[in-house]
Amino acid sequence: MELWDIYNENKQKTGRTMKRNDWNMKAGDFHLTVLAVIGRHDGKYLITKRVMTKSWAPGWWEVSGGGVMAGENSKEAVLREVREETGLDVSGWEGGYLFTYKRENPEEGDNYFVDVYRFIGDFDEKDIHLQETETDGYMLAGLQEIKDLAQQGIFLHYESIKQAFG
Repeated sequence: MELWDIYNENKQKTGRTMKRNDWNMKAGDFHLTVLAVIGRHDGKYLITKRVMTKSWAPGWWEVSGGGVMAGENSKEAVLREVREETGLDVSGWEGGYLFTYKRENPEEGDNYFVDVYRFIGDFDEKDIHLQETETDGYMLAGLQEIKDLAQQGIFLHYESIKQAFG
């Protein structure tokens, strides 16, 4: 069972934990997630397509990311998520933490912070090894292609992370 730390509205750990995806959070409780924009020096970005078995946004495009496990920090989580989902080790690449945004969804019992990272490095497509339970393909996309997917309404979190591209 995967556990997540619970944070307060100031992004400080409360000392309590929750089960992953157990959306019964109280007002003022948050969990922490991470997203990683992965780019190459040629201006292309690695985006992945969500498997159709996902309960939320199946078949949509996204950047790598996920929940921060209890006891883990944001940087450890983003490196783990990128490695699990793409097979890439971005730990020595240019970039790092960019910003955090906060979402409050009290009607869904799901309040969260998102730490957004950007990593830039040179990698070959043969280096990409997708996590088949999470992803159903990938694309090395330019900025306009990503904007087009967002305009079609099939790119997750674009409005919240668009400043991380570029």
